[in-house]
Amino acid sequence: MGAGGRMNVDNGEKNVLERVPTKKPPFEISDLKKAIPLHCYKRDLQRSLYYLFADIAIVFTIYKIASTFIPLLPKPLNYIAWPIYWFIQGSSFMGIWSIGHDLGHHAFSEYEWLDDAIGFVFHSAFLTPYFSFKYSHRSHHAHTNSMEYDEVWIPKRKADKLYSEVLNNPIGNLFMTVVRLGFSFPMYFTFNIHGRPYDGFVSHFWPQSPMFNDSERKLVWLSDAGILAAVYGLYKIAHATSASWLFCIYFGPLFVMNAHFIFFTFLHHSHPSLAHFDSREWDWLRGAMSTVDRDYGIFNSIFHDVTCSHVVHHMISTIPHYNTVEATKAVKPIMGDYYKYDDTPILEAFWRETKNCVYVEPDEGAEDSGVYWFRK
Repeated sequence: MGAGGRMNVDNGEKNVLERVPTKKPPFEISDLKKAIPLHCYKRDLQRSLYYLFADIAIVFTIYKIASTFIPLLPKPLNYIAWPIYWFIQGSSFMGIWSIGHDLGHHAFSEYEWLDDAIGFVFHSAFLTPYFSFKYSHRSHHAHTNSMEYDEVWIPKRKADKLYSEVLNNPIGNLFMTVVRLGFSFPMYFTFNIHGRPYDGFVSHFWPQSPMFNDSERKLVWLSDAGILAAVYGLYKIAHATSASWLFCIYFGPLFVMNAHFIFFTFLHHSHPSLAHFDSREWDWLRGAMSTVDRDYGIFNSIFHDVTCSHVVHHMISTIPHYNTVEATKAVKPIMGDYYKYDDTPILEAFWRETKNCVYVEPDEGAEDSGVYWFRK
């Protein structure tokens, strides 16, 4: 991972940890939009369906090969083959889930009702509450890197001793890695782990959660119905086959997909060079630019470039995934130092950010600046 990806631009000897400027930029979002070729904004239904059905065909092919041949292997090889299948199929699941994410942004077609219908089906199949996530994710895009109002990956403060002291060591870093990759996906949707603090119980499955407004609650119920339908379908499959078969074919890959999601969203929003802002200093454009593009090698394509063109996605989220790389190249000359790209090998970068992005505080002597930087 992290070598040979499509966004491996020439940064020369530039220090990837050099801080991105925090002052207001000399350009507006309108300048960035004008720089992007008009065809990048086109949501081509035929092309979008091609990517979706191609991913479905890949998932089905991998399933047929695994379900046909792995059970024929002797047990020592069997134990090796299943985890390999889980990783490959889980990565393919992530490709379809990423298209579902585009559907929630209305970046699939010109028909929002169609986007929502397709997204609802496929996210439900991966036990993701489609409309609930659509609404909270929309809030995340509206308040990116706001200390008070961002919806996810809210950084800890030094006063939180559990993170700044107890877990701030190699064993604690390893523990947090296991917890993040293994449990954060379901815990975020169920208990709002890593999410914005609210008064009262918060869950993507609870329509009365304070993260939703009254106009959204009916479709949160529909999201729950979609999950229940998926769970019932999985129960019937387990009854017709076996629980162990269902685990090997579906839940193993689902676990990998969940880990992928946490892995790259953590890296999207955790970097020593990127600031968070409180209400004294935050504005939408600086918040939207405060994310990072990275090189995941072949996984850029598998995940439909959500990994290597996330910056432009945060600024204009309706651009289809197949145009985001071109759009990124168009805005980079205008953004200049406000654009962050890091080609550090991805596993190395994950461990570096796990160690160095523990909590945020203002710089010494700038406590009232409204600008916060990651510390360890």
